[in-house]
Amino acid sequence: MKHSFLTGRLKTILIVMLAVAVIAGVTLAVSGGTSVPENIVGTILSPLRAGVAAIDRLAARYYSYLFSYESLRAQNEAMEKQILAMEEDVRSAEELQRENERYKALLKLSDEHEDYQFLSAYILSWDPSDYKSAFTIGKGTASGLEEGMCAVTENGQVIGLVTRVGANWATVTTIMDSSLEISASIASSGYTGVVQGVFLEDGTQILRMNYLLTDAIVKNTDQVVTTGSTLYPRGLLLGYVTNASLDETGVAKYATLEPSCDMNKLEQIFIITEYSNQ
Repeated sequence: MKHSFLTGRLKTILIVMLAVAVIAGVTLAVSGGTSVPENIVGTILSPLRAGVAAIDRLAARYYSYLFSYESLRAQNEAMEKQILAMEEDVRSAEELQRENERYKALLKLSDEHEDYQFLSAYILSWDPSDYKSAFTIGKGTASGLEEGMCAVTENGQVIGLVTRVGANWATVTTIMDSSLEISASIASSGYTGVVQGVFLEDGTQILRMNYLLTDAIVKNTDQVVTTGSTLYPRGLLLGYVTNASLDETGVAKYATLEPSCDMNKLEQIFIITEYSNQ
């Protein structure tokens, strides 16, 4: 009984609300000069139209944002490519400048040693072994290289020796490697000995000049140069004396050397393909 009463009351409220809506619609129609059906339809569709207009505005802003974003991203990518190209140009210019400076120094060395013939090569990679000092260059037999040719810097500093050769590659073992023994002398006094690379227990590498006379007078910073052989031209700089002492036997003296060039900074080297020791 109670349920029926509530249902009837709800129906009454709905009828009253509908009547109010109709009256409002008629009033609006009369005051606005439009027909009742037209006004009712307009009243109902107005919020829908407003919603659609809002969605259109939102969509327009969204597409505008997307377009702006894509445009900015394209501009950013173009700028990044331009920056990379400029950086590459700078690197190329710096590399060419370094190369020109090396060739100027090499020209001076060539003037001093007219019998020298050089072949230029760039280092491709270093041997990864901790107990080996060698690197690979991009020149080989096709360019006239042979095993046993001496590698130097543009200033005539000894780097090492060509120890393996392929058609378009070669391995250069540096003077820091213990496998090379080079006949050398102290430039200021003429004392002779043999220079060899030594690997210490901590992994560091040094140059050592062995078999010096016990009474040889050796001073720090003395230049040590090649004495000349079938492998190394005469007078090439190997390093500078840093210390001297008697060896383990107590009979001969040895000297430790600082290499004349920093192997870690090598980029371009020069192979002496022909020379005369006369």
